[in-house]
Amino acid sequence: MDSKKMRTLLEERLKRDQWSFSFDREKDTLRIEDKTTNKGMTVSLPGIIAKWNVEKDAAVDEIVYYIEESLTVMNADLELSGKEKQIFPVIRSTSFPTQSNEGIELIFDEHTAETRVYYALDLGTTYRLIDQKILEKEQWNIDRIKEIARFNIRSLDCHLKEDQVAGNTFYFLNSNDGYDASRILNESFLQKMSQSIQGVMAVAVPHQDVLILVDVQNDTGYDILAQMTMSFFASGRVPITALSFIYENQKLEPIFILGKNKPRNNQ
Repeated sequence: MDSKKMRTLLEERLKRDQWSFSFDREKDTLRIEDKTTNKGMTVSLPGIIAKWNVEKDAAVDEIVYYIEESLTVMNADLELSGKEKQIFPVIRSTSFPTQSNEGIELIFDEHTAETRVYYALDLGTTYRLIDQKILEKEQWNIDRIKEIARFNIRSLDCHLKEDQVAGNTFYFLNSNDGYDASRILNESFLQKMSQSIQGVMAVAVPHQDVLILVDVQNDTGYDILAQMTMSFFASGRVPITALSFIYENQKLEPIFILGKNKPRNNQ
């Protein structure tokens, strides 16, 4: 599979009367755009090809679905009033854009040195990040959005899968509702978990669709956590951070895992 074949495949799968395609040979990217609004998205073909080499057709199915949903949402006329239960916080890396593709400021909060909190309107199969234009249209203030979103994240189920590895207990939250990583904002949940931790409580959000909690009992636990977080980060559709956090005194401190199992605070 090369860029030319992948480009042709995507254009065939995404063919719509209202969408246009443009290929940037130098950057090896394909842009899909709505002809009426000129809103669209650009995807990097080498990344998709790399995933196709491992997952084959499943990789194409995933990116096609992602593009279809994103363009549909991007060009929809959104309303917040009456949809308060559909507003949630989403975790992103600090490298994530603070403006929409149209240059409109997104609503966000700083979270840790590695992460930010953005706010989204859930649309069922996808969601749309809330920007300043939507707030002005609805005549809402930012504090209202934040309060509603934090309340809603606390209402979501926090069912965990547990696994014992080399004397350490790993907990995984993977409900695939788009807000798994966002559960890191549920302070009461984190505090409850910390009460059952025998060693050191570590937390990781390598990508959007997983939250990892660890009861680190020995040095090997740090190594396993570092390797696991990097693997999840590399395979996630929406990567966040390959670093982990220590949860202590109701605070999250990013850490590096150095050499043979030695954690260091990211000062």
